[in-house]
Amino acid sequence: MLSLHALLEERNLTHAGERMTMSQPAMSGALARLRKHFDDELLVRVGRGFELSPLAEQLRPEVAEAIEAAEALLGNQREFDPASSNRRFAVSMSEYAMTVLAEPLTRLVAEQAPKCSVALDTLDVGPSLFETQLMRRDLIIGPMGFEFPGRKQPVFTDHLVCVVARGNERLKDGALTLGDLREMPHAVAEFGAAGEKKRPLEVEMETRGIVDRTVLVQVTSLLTLPFAVSGTEMCAFVPARLARRCLDILDLEIAATDLDSVQITEAAHWHLRRENEPAVVWLRRLLYDVAVSVEDELATT
Repeated sequence: MLSLHALLEERNLTHAGERMTMSQPAMSGALARLRKHFDDELLVRVGRGFELSPLAEQLRPEVAEAIEAAEALLGNQREFDPASSNRRFAVSMSEYAMTVLAEPLTRLVAEQAPKCSVALDTLDVGPSLFETQLMRRDLIIGPMGFEFPGRKQPVFTDHLVCVVARGNERLKDGALTLGDLREMPHAVAEFGAAGEKKRPLEVEMETRGIVDRTVLVQVTSLLTLPFAVSGTEMCAFVPARLARRCLDILDLEIAATDLDSVQITEAAHWHLRRENEPAVVWLRRLLYDVAVSVEDELATT
């Protein structure tokens, strides 16, 4: 069961072997036995990698749930020694969180647990997809306010700022009026399930009478908003950390507005069954150190 779980999660013989502390030939043998047992390829080679067969996709959540249940029953009391462990942590992040946390997190893991590694992938925001990821990952880092399941721990905060192309003709003394925001075209990021509650920025705008914005560009990632605005008459609201990285590269500037500051918080989420797992507890503590350094960096810029 453990070998099957590792293969379905990693989709790679080498990585699955590292996770199980097995050699690649031993893992290949395990895969051969599993293929014979299920009468199915399970992992199908596509190009230089592997994809899961339809049966494997069906088995994956069931196997993950069985493993989690077994670990919970046993109390997850396995010791974790960062100096000697070769654990491969699985962490999903929002794209924005990855721009802030990926480098300091992987660097600290390398310093404090030199044989461990971190596999990062992007976060699927849809509630059903999120819950599946939550069972498969050690941690998920995404925005608070979406009522995601599981336990959570705030990691870092930021606030939204309005960016426009440098020299936008509507700018007066570096500011846009509420009338400007009503009239000028916007670029916005839309993601998540349809019908979810309004975001704080939308609530703040509506409070100030900005109800029907002209949305000229709609994207699915915060990271692309500055690129959409560059060289245009549009504006967009993006996290301050992201804005500062893009100002010179994309010839943008931050416009002051009369809107109240909209705060955002990225948080770590984990499944209740991982609450006391020693390796995940260690990773959460390390993430706290990362969060402190990230907030300190913001305070000094």
